[in-house]
Amino acid sequence: MRIFSLSLLAALASAASLPAIASAELAKQHNCLSCHSVDKKVVGPSYKDIAAKYKGQSVEAMLIDKVKHGSKGVYGQIPMPANANVPDADVKTLVKWILAQ
Repeated sequence: MRIFSLSLLAALASAASLPAIASAELAKQHNCLSCHSVDKKVVGPSYKDIAAKYKGQSVEAMLIDKVKHGSKGVYGQIPMPANANVPDADVKTLVKWILAQ
């Protein structure tokens, strides 16, 4: 029974890291990494900077809207283009992942 419990714990721990990996892959798939990076400014802010800016705030819906429709002026004058072709489920996953950085 103890071996089963340890195996179950290991499987759950492994599964917990899958969304982070999947979200990094989604960012790559949807060309987000052309302008952003996890930990440094590229054209746009790093994901860690975004997460820090909005820490403790309920901004998921607002950020989803910014990703889908574009944004300008929050981090300077370079606009973020709209990403209307990215599926809503992917945008939601990406925003949650960004906020978790």
